[in-house]
Amino acid sequence: MIGRLALLLSLGLGLPAQSQTATTLEALGRRDQVLGWEAVGRIDLAASAFCTGTLIAPDLVLTAAHCLYDSRSKQPYEPSQIQFRAGLHDDKSIATAKVRRTVAHPAFIPFGDVSTDSIAHDVALMELAEPIPAGRAAPFAVAIPGAESQISVVSYARDRAETLSWQRACSIKGRSGVLLAFDCDVDHGSSGAPVFDLSQGRARIVSIISSGYRDAEGAISYGMQLPDLVAELKTALRTGKGVILAKGDTPRAQIRRIGVNTGANGTTGARFVKPRQNP
Repeated sequence: MIGRLALLLSLGLGLPAQSQTATTLEALGRRDQVLGWEAVGRIDLAASAFCTGTLIAPDLVLTAAHCLYDSRSKQPYEPSQIQFRAGLHDDKSIATAKVRRTVAHPAFIPFGDVSTDSIAHDVALMELAEPIPAGRAAPFAVAIPGAESQISVVSYARDRAETLSWQRACSIKGRSGVLLAFDCDVDHGSSGAPVFDLSQGRARIVSIISSGYRDAEGAISYGMQLPDLVAELKTALRTGKGVILAKGDTPRAQIRRIGVNTGANGTTGARFVKPRQNP
């Protein structure tokens, strides 16, 4: 088994000059501790799996593209089977919303190997059937990560599915193009979890968790820079290209279903495998 440095190098990601020490997870176990994080929620997938997602507009949830696909049926989840529970805490939500439309980035190939290319495009948007008022869950802005390497992650995950967990400080361990590597502590269910930059006032989303790997030295997780990808997905929602519409809903644009490739994918949450480097 290769170590974290070898894994980073296999992705073409170098270590920063100074490494930050990751802090432990803090369970946001009281309702008052969720204040400010209400826009982060759990995405329930056909009552059988879950991921983490975040409002970036009152009716738009940002998450990982692989969360939209059912590893058992090898098909995309039907949007009416997906539910977003904003600020979920002990089975109570700030708001619960049904999903009307979903769209994964067109360059993401479902059920393929985890690779640098799949991580770079593992981004999706879900359009809610009804917007969640900003007064209840204020959306977060999407931004490019700055030179400061300290970041923060808020997520749900295995063994903490009912309560948000916050890692106040972890680090960007490497960068290569749009790819980012972190030492943040995430697990199955954390896919799509927002990676925040807290350096300029209110938190801004600078990446989402796509996959990860854990060894004796700790955890390494992977994500991507977002602004260009999110802009492309918003355009897809406007045009209907590659968008899946909930059954029984009325299309507002010309919409077609995503074609699904076959393959193996055992994921309902962050994918803890070693990504391969594309040739």
